[in-house]
Amino acid sequence: MTTPAIELTEELQQAVSGFFQRIPFNRMLGIQLGELSPQRVLMHLPMKPELIGNFVHGILHGGVISALLDVAGGAMALIGAFDKHQHLSSAERMARLSKLGTIDLRIDYLRPGRGQHFTASAVLLRSGNKVAVVRSELHSDDGTLVAVGTGTYLCG
Repeated sequence: MTTPAIELTEELQQAVSGFFQRIPFNRMLGIQLGELSPQRVLMHLPMKPELIGNFVHGILHGGVISALLDVAGGAMALIGAFDKHQHLSSAERMARLSKLGTIDLRIDYLRPGRGQHFTASAVLLRSGNKVAVVRSELHSDDGTLVAVGTGTYLCG
C-alpha cells in the first residue's frame, strides 16, 4: 500500500499535539510525543511504578500497552484523516476530526514488557473517507518487540 501524500503543516502538527495533550489519561500514563510525520508516529513511555502489572517481575501492565498502542494509532489516523478534509474550513475540519474514535483494536502481546522506557510506533495502512486502519508496534528500550496492534478508527 502507498502512503498518502500528506504534508505535515503547522496546523496539522498543532491539531494532533492539541488533541493528544487534552486527554488527561495520556498525561496520567506519562505518554510523551515523539515524531509526528505523514509516514509514522512515535510516542514514548517511561516506566514508573504505577504502570506495573506484574509486581513480582516489574512488567508493564497489558492495559498500558494497549492504551499506548491505541493512542499512537489514533494520532496516526488523525494525520491520515486530516488530508481527507482539506477542502473544509479549519473550523469544520477540526469539528469532524474531533469525532475521531477507536472502532476496533486488536493487540498481540508477544513478550513481557520489561524495561525502563518504551516506544510505540504507528503507520497508516489505509485512510478512507470515514475509517482509517493503522498498524502499531511497541518496543522496549533494548529493542525487544513487546506487542503489535491493528486499530480501526472512525475519522470523519
